Amino acid sequence: MSAGANAGRGLLGLVCGNTPEARGRVLDLLRCASPDALVLSVSVHADGTGRYPFVQRFVMGGEERRRASLCQGATGDPAVIIRQDLDTIARTASRPHVVLALPDTVDTAPFLAELWRTPLGRTPLSHHYELAPTAVGVDPGRLLNDLRCVHRATRLFGREPNGAPLTVAEAAARQMEAAQVMVLRGGPGEGDGRREGCRALLGHLNPSAVVHLDSDDAEVTALTALARSDSGWSTAGPADRLDVVAPVVRRRGVDHGVTSVLWRSRRPLHPERLAESLPRVMPSVVRSRGHLWMATRPRTVISWRSAGRHLELHEAGGWLADEDTAAWRAASPQRRTLASWYWDDYYGERRNEIVFTGADLDPDRLRAALDSAVLDDGELALGAEGWARLPDPLLGDAAPGPEG
Repeated sequence: MSAGANAGRGLLGLVCGNTPEARGRVLDLLRCASPDALVLSVSVHADGTGRYPFVQRFVMGGEERRRASLCQGATGDPAVIIRQDLDTIARTASRPHVVLALPDTVDTAPFLAELWRTPLGRTPLSHHYELAPTAVGVDPGRLLNDLRCVHRATRLFGREPNGAPLTVAEAAARQMEAAQVMVLRGGPGEGDGRREGCRALLGHLNPSAVVHLDSDDAEVTALTALARSDSGWSTAGPADRLDVVAPVVRRRGVDHGVTSVLWRSRRPLHPERLAESLPRVMPSVVRSRGHLWMATRPRTVISWRSAGRHLELHEAGGWLADEDTAAWRAASPQRRTLASWYWDDYYGERRNEIVFTGADLDPDRLRAALDSAVLDDGELALGAEGWARLPDPLLGDAAPGPEG
């Protein structure tokens, strides 16, 4: 029984890592903290045909009968399969502490959001479990190599049961950003500053996470957080944290040469000038995230994500409109609060907000390059009808339909 679970509910934690050894080390620490925890180790394999993947589960701890019932393979949506396993465990054990050990083929944050979602007619998992912090084991050398790898794609399973193709760099960045606790492994190369440099980078990629160096006292410092519930989920559920308009937390200051730069603007962007500014913006950027208001798509939120030298812009839903009551009701409480906070009679909630992280970034030069890409007064006065005629080398021609 976990000390972090309230009466009537168990505890559910997620553990992953960028190498099997890094993940295994976190599992070892967690099992020392909670010896009675049941570890549900998951593997997900696609066959390349686009069909549902094969999901294998292995169990450590718990009763032999329960281990036998869960140690099996199935083909289907990984979130559905694991949700059924968790329901079974909750019905047969009193306040269980379950740890999901996820492979690097799972996109942790979207997978958790889908797992936590309640299908029609089913009992919510939140009725049976509290969420513990997501813990990630990090091999520094592997992380730094992966963040440079944009020439190779990997398929991750999260909200999409068939998996979404991402660059290795994007997958590595997402794994770190999903963590509440990170354990940074030691090993060869510690003397060259790589480990401390990686720790500084992690602090900027995910400022809200706790980063522990794996050492003799790691069990004292890390275990307390890993074996208790995370009260932060009470104000923002897993799905809410995926909202592209949610503000990206920025760490201030410079650590081992690593810094983060925030750029904001309330004016829409000229897509052609934005494209021309990229050679001045992106050098030395390791990771950037945020959202844009593009003049050629004034009603659409454009997500901005880069990892390594690869930048992706995607349409990611619509901006909230004053008269769209249904959209406001469907939005998360966090989104509604932010929209009210930023609301402007002309702009509404529309705005640009990106955080750039990298080594030796020049904040003034970066912000000036992006400021030059927003519409000037004359262009702004043209309105949505005039903006639609602007050349757009980034997203192409917008689909026909009313915009404004």
